[in-house]
Amino acid sequence: MNWPYELQVGWRYTRAGRGGRRNRFISFISGVSMFGIALGVAALIIVLSVMNGFQKEVRDRMLSVVAHVELLNYTGEALPDWQAVAAKAKENPAVVGAAPFVSSQALIARGEDMRGAIVRGIDPTLEPAVTPVAASLAKDGLLQRLKAGEWNMILGVELARQLGVQAGDKITIVAPSGQLTPAGVVPRYKQFNVVGVFSAGHYEYDSGLALVHVDDAAKLFRTGGPSGVQLKLTDVQQARAVGQDLQQRFSRDILVRDWTRTNANWFDAVQVEKRLMGIILTLIVAVAAFNLVSTLVMTVTDKQADIAILRTLGASPKSVMGVFMIQGALAGVMGTLSGLGLGLLVAHNLDVIVPFIERVLHTTFLPASIYLISHMPSDPQWGDIIPVTVTSLILSFVATLYPSWRASRLQPAEALRYE
Repeated sequence: MNWPYELQVGWRYTRAGRGGRRNRFISFISGVSMFGIALGVAALIIVLSVMNGFQKEVRDRMLSVVAHVELLNYTGEALPDWQAVAAKAKENPAVVGAAPFVSSQALIARGEDMRGAIVRGIDPTLEPAVTPVAASLAKDGLLQRLKAGEWNMILGVELARQLGVQAGDKITIVAPSGQLTPAGVVPRYKQFNVVGVFSAGHYEYDSGLALVHVDDAAKLFRTGGPSGVQLKLTDVQQARAVGQDLQQRFSRDILVRDWTRTNANWFDAVQVEKRLMGIILTLIVAVAAFNLVSTLVMTVTDKQADIAILRTLGASPKSVMGVFMIQGALAGVMGTLSGLGLGLLVAHNLDVIVPFIERVLHTTFLPASIYLISHMPSDPQWGDIIPVTVTSLILSFVATLYPSWRASRLQPAEALRYE
């Protein structure tokens, strides 16, 4: 082979495992360094993939219930003409669906059991064009049971379980604002018929949301009509830009609120946590990469005679430095690629690995009541994987500089004095 001799000698030193106890020890230290790099890279890829998956799962399940954009009256009262507001919003080509709604907090009671929840009034004919959960309920025929004046309700599956109700049972809704009577302020309440349950896969909504007809909600909460309009967009990632455009189209009487702002604290917290975890795990990769320093220092000490012979045969200090840089870089490349393969293998099979570990340990890593979802999601993204790989390679290369430079400074006469 016509490869440069620096590459051939560096590769030979990398795979040297025989030739005495000292060589075997150096080979062991080199293997530990490569294993450390591989483990650090794999851990970083797996953790970032899980965080991406967690964010994507929560976002998708949240948007199955929550509209992409909401248009509200700044005063908090009903919109004077919600049809006109919806028609004007649809002038933006990104808006593909619009539906009126009324939303308010209330107490849901059945016997002595009482739970706080969001009661949302929707239009059964228009809501399926806005939220996937409504579309699913309409497909099953449940949404059509929400008829004005019949006081029917669809509960989140966890909320129904907590109250111990099922289809056909009756529950009582207590409105937050009371009714003024000669005897004082009396709570306003209304009995509803439970006609079904829904499951969004998001614990917060499954345990705290109830759907009723928009006209019934307007009567119960005395809003006088829909308090807002929900919009669906062609691309959820364009919600903020579309919201800014709609705000310019409407007067200051209309409040435009997109999903990225209503849930900003949660998503900002996830991004900060992702950055911090990335920094912490990158330090693990850095520690493993700089273990190559000790490996190369030991190799340089052991190969002093070889270095001296190369120098006497005409090798320049630059070539000697290149030999040991190649040795360290090869160890870093092999460790990084091994970690990349391991990380991708685990990240793409977490849906099998995690349930197996949970069955073996008889535990649950993600209780739905705490983490919103009950399984370990994973979403490997090349936007994270490529920086991790490049950073590991750079750290491995940097770790080789000083030992290689020391090897290039070795004087042949000094190295051969005791040979």
